[in-house]
Amino acid sequence: MKKWLLLFSFMLLVVAGCANHTEEEDLAYLDVKMAVEEKLPANQEVELACLVTYGDEKVTDASEVKFEVWKHGTEDRQMIEGKHVGDGKYVARYTFAAKGTYSVVAHVTAKNMHNMPKIDVVVE
Repeated sequence: MKKWLLLFSFMLLVVAGCANHTEEEDLAYLDVKMAVEEKLPANQEVELACLVTYGDEKVTDASEVKFEVWKHGTEDRQMIEGKHVGDGKYVARYTFAAKGTYSVVAHVTAKNMHNMPKIDVVVE
């Protein structure tokens, strides 16, 4: 009887372990890839963009997409609202007023998650 109980307990642990392993493989996360040129012209309207996915799914219903822009060495930061243009791509139009190095951060909230990728761009 003890052998059967031990065998049953072992089988139960194996089945439970396999179930947890499958669950971990199915976890998805919010991924945001910046789609902004590294060199941009001054005094011309440019496109700030990002591609948003959740696992293999392109996110078309993000609750918030904003682009934060600031010139290195200054405290002045601007937030520009991004709009969905299709296939998980969000875009904002912006004009850099002066030459220099700028940081651009996409603030994306979707699927109860938040992601903030950052890139630096050179404005010439």
